[in-house]
Amino acid sequence: MTDRPVGFGRREAGSSAGTGAPDVVPGAVTLDDAAASVLLPDRPARGHKGDFGKLLVIAGSLDYAGAALLVCRAAGRAGAGLVTLAVPESLQPLFAAKVVEATTMALPEDDVEEIDPEPALARILDHDHDAIVVGPGLRPGLAAAELVRELIASRADGGDEELPPIVLDAEALRSLASMDGWWDGPRRSAVLTPHAGEFERLRVGMGGKAGEDGDLVDDDAARVIAAKDAATTWGQVVVLKGARTVIAAPDGSVAVAPFENPALASGGTGDVLAGTIGALLAQHLDPYAAARLGVYLHGLAGDAVRERIGDAGLLASDLPEPIAVARKRLAAVAERRKGAGTLGFGLRPAPVAAPASPEPGSDAAVNPGAPT
Repeated sequence: MTDRPVGFGRREAGSSAGTGAPDVVPGAVTLDDAAASVLLPDRPARGHKGDFGKLLVIAGSLDYAGAALLVCRAAGRAGAGLVTLAVPESLQPLFAAKVVEATTMALPEDDVEEIDPEPALARILDHDHDAIVVGPGLRPGLAAAELVRELIASRADGGDEELPPIVLDAEALRSLASMDGWWDGPRRSAVLTPHAGEFERLRVGMGGKAGEDGDLVDDDAARVIAAKDAATTWGQVVVLKGARTVIAAPDGSVAVAPFENPALASGGTGDVLAGTIGALLAQHLDPYAAARLGVYLHGLAGDAVRERIGDAGLLASDLPEPIAVARKRLAAVAERRKGAGTLGFGLRPAPVAAPASPEPGSDAAVNPGAPT
């Protein structure tokens, strides 16, 4: 009989999620509920939307509008207070009609649906945000690549101000693979979220040979070694997606998610992950913490949907709401660990009872201000 944490998805026997079981890939820590719950950002009861992070999403095109919408919805469900979707100005009316909770921002174009990098960068840098997601559904081309090149710079106009962290996904990763030495010199903090094919292109782009990292789909040990080497070389957090997603930090720390879920092999699920990690960055988690927690929430959500519908048929749009439920689950774990906390999800004080009505004819009824 398979082990199953109470109230949430299915896992194979021996999985460590929620159990602390020793199902560990050599050289990496396997995430579980306890480890992930420690990473949750605080959720003060008197907080407002500005306290919970402003995320800027640069994503989407006419052919891949859904990617941008999935990022924004996932970010909201992962707790971001404000989400802004930046798209080429000719597409803004289309996207503005589709997003509900997010706002939109038009980026200047030099052709229809083609971002003009220099003025677009100026508008992005002028926008108030705590983190960025760039890449999902972007139209491929030199303009997109140039915008990505400028966005990964660590300073604005050569100044001293650190720019907000960034999630690089999909087209942003393909753009990086075409750049020589993009990891050299000062760069803003980033989380790269490649699947195995994108990861190999990035490695080849830095001078490696195709296949030299070994089997990056089924060999967990090879995946850990390759992701760790890439993270330390590039100086950025790397999320190597797939079964048992690997999260590697520039200091050599590596974590592995316990999830193996074929239901997640569906278009758009990576966009949901990018939005989730971006939202956690916007809530001021450091990149490695945001990546680990985002991957774990995404995995829990996938397991919840799989439990309900099976190994096939999951849609990326099924995931955002279970991500919020997964966060509530981890908050409850944190509440049990800390006692009454301020994460904003778990136990709340009992309501104060209203005072009893005075008896008819009593002094209190005749004179409500009189002491009783």
